[in-house]
Amino acid sequence: MTGAELRRAAAAARELLVSVGDGSARVPAMDDDVAGVTAHVTGCLIWYAQDLAAGPEGADGFTLGRRPEAGLPELVRQQGAAAEVLARTVEGAAPTDRGRHDWGRPDASGFAAMGGAELLLHTGDVAGALGLPWRPPDDVADAVLVRLFPWAPRDADPVAALLWATGRGELPGHEPVTSWRWHCSPLEEWDGRRPV
Repeated sequence: MTGAELRRAAAAARELLVSVGDGSARVPAMDDDVAGVTAHVTGCLIWYAQDLAAGPEGADGFTLGRRPEAGLPELVRQQGAAAEVLARTVEGAAPTDRGRHDWGRPDASGFAAMGGAELLLHTGDVAGALGLPWRPPDDVADAVLVRLFPWAPRDADPVAALLWATGRGELPGHEPVTSWRWHCSPLEEWDGRRPV
């Protein structure tokens, strides 16, 4: 996955989030409100950029947090800025650069895909909680799916397959996913099995 695809995920998320009038509306799937979910995604994007830049040892000496008085419009702007920082970090990385994540040693495309997954999945959580129509771009969902979930069916709708792979939806002909992990290390290191 690329920085350009990450930017498209961020733009799709922003389009939905700016239509939400109430940042305190609950998002049960995340046990938080819209503002909290937006802050969560923003934090992930920032950490992914730092962990890629820091290398395989990661960067854990600093904590990030949202200001309690920050409103949803400010958080949405911050999320867009964090996505841009990650996209630029991804684009500036060498092909051999690796970072750290609890589930592997991602390269730049792995971090871009994880950022894209955070944006698409949690924006979908918000849309679902509020009953808002929203669908991420198929090609961006497919890029996330191919990079992080190479075991997912390739003949299915990419958005439905991404939701299935993360336990958020059903996929005809496939058992429900009740526990999941993604493969964020380079694809050539995938052993052909779904991680658990």
